[in-house]
Amino acid sequence: MKSSSNKNLTRRNLFKAGTIVGAAALGTTVVSGCAPTTGQELSTTGDATEYAKPASGNATLNFMKKPEPITEFVDTKEYDIVVVGAGAAGVACALSAVENGAKVAVLQKELTAISQGNFCSGILLDSSDLAGVEAVTSAYMFSNHHSSRREIVDIWAKNSGEAVTWLIDRALEAGAQVMDVGNDAQMAVTNVNGYKLNYVTAFFGPKPYTYGDGMIALAGLAEQKGVDFFYSTPGVQLVTDEAGAVTAVVGDGPDGHILFNATKGVVLACGDFQNDEEMCDYFVPELKHIDRKCMNRTGDGHKMGYWAGAALSSTYSKMVHDMDAGPVAMMDQPFFLNLNEKGERFAPESIGMYVTNNYVSDEEGCGYYTQVFDADYIAHADTFPGLVPPEGLLPYMPEEDVERAGVFPDLIGTYAADTIEELAEKLGLDPITFKASVDRYNELCEKGSDDDFGKPAAMMIPIKTPPFYGIHRHVRLSCLDGGLEVDGNLQCLNTEGEPIKGLYAIGVVGSGSSGGDNWLAGGSTGSACVGGTALGRSCTAGYVTGRMLAQQ
Repeated sequence: MKSSSNKNLTRRNLFKAGTIVGAAALGTTVVSGCAPTTGQELSTTGDATEYAKPASGNATLNFMKKPEPITEFVDTKEYDIVVVGAGAAGVACALSAVENGAKVAVLQKELTAISQGNFCSGILLDSSDLAGVEAVTSAYMFSNHHSSRREIVDIWAKNSGEAVTWLIDRALEAGAQVMDVGNDAQMAVTNVNGYKLNYVTAFFGPKPYTYGDGMIALAGLAEQKGVDFFYSTPGVQLVTDEAGAVTAVVGDGPDGHILFNATKGVVLACGDFQNDEEMCDYFVPELKHIDRKCMNRTGDGHKMGYWAGAALSSTYSKMVHDMDAGPVAMMDQPFFLNLNEKGERFAPESIGMYVTNNYVSDEEGCGYYTQVFDADYIAHADTFPGLVPPEGLLPYMPEEDVERAGVFPDLIGTYAADTIEELAEKLGLDPITFKASVDRYNELCEKGSDDDFGKPAAMMIPIKTPPFYGIHRHVRLSCLDGGLEVDGNLQCLNTEGEPIKGLYAIGVVGSGSSGGDNWLAGGSTGSACVGGTALGRSCTAGYVTGRMLAQQ
């Protein structure tokens, strides 16, 4: 990995110890969760919680307050590397490190390893054009509004083929349910700017089997190879020496605090802060009415790093989507009609799901909208790839008595009806407004001109042939990407841009890979969006960081 000091980080709004002026108004967050024992998603929504709101003006937020040092321990343990978090990045880091000869410990707040998702992608350098690798990297930068740092993105682009290939091999050794689906999830990006690209794509599935199940198996393999896992033991505080170097991490074990000394480094891999109301309402207040997919993501790594002097970015890319109400391949179909909970069209459908949340994130919308199309939709499969035939929709239809392989039954939301009004009723929407919106859309389609939102004429396909279909999407927050500033070695930086010895941040705890407000916002509007990049980045960061630290 690259070495740099990054003294100039002025383009990001970094947080320093002290107060923040003009803290955003805090509000109520509704949280739904991921099962902590399986890594699979649940649809149950928790009760909203009110909490104290700081006065406007100068305010010191609770997460900024550095706690008193913990000095009493029930045990002290010695390791080369201590990883905090057993997720996609942390498990890969630990396994990579132990295979390279390091003595490794992993602290995990939960009872088991935890992760979400299904696809993990990498670029095969030996069968891709070098210019193609650079082109897809530039396209990724475009998708993130050019706010990413290329040296961070390069860690994935230049190492991911090796890392994901390694992951598949180790997952199979561990007995996980995984396969390489190659370019199947990347057909739109096998040629970028005329340059050839090939991918390795680890698929952990089909659902309800997920990447989380794969990480449980991989953690078991890491343990067999010598990694010590400490479950139900969250990391709560970093220990620094007089020079500010991180030398240890304090874990809160079942019997009390444990000091984990780390001679080569502490690696923070503990996920985002989507379940910390105060942090969310300060950094991403627009998500107040968007449900969460995960639980216990309270920014532990962000807080510990910040308290130890690491610079904290104010930019967080929100990954908000729904891949369960209907087929994932159809979530971004630009020729469907999208209607909100009022039954009204609200944006050009070509914008894609990753930014649609911005239109349905108010208290009334709560992340819900409906994709509407008719029986002739499959005729456009050549023009709009990814369409699933009608029989493929059946497992997603609550009204159908069929085997529901590959879905989460409590999250499906696809319906069919012989009339538009009946479809609206099934979706729980006002049939009068719903039909008026469909009629208006059909009128514009016949005219060949989207006079309401300007969607390309080629994407304006009328909805006239029964049965009519509606996929009731519920976009929820999967992840907030960003946090502690890092250099090209994923080593944390202080507010002066200097590396903090002994401290690293991988996965979504570290900043620099994303940058825009919405994850891959340009991915559906012409840029190259590589499916599985989020998990691919985490796997790659863990793989290269574990190896690098072990070999020091």
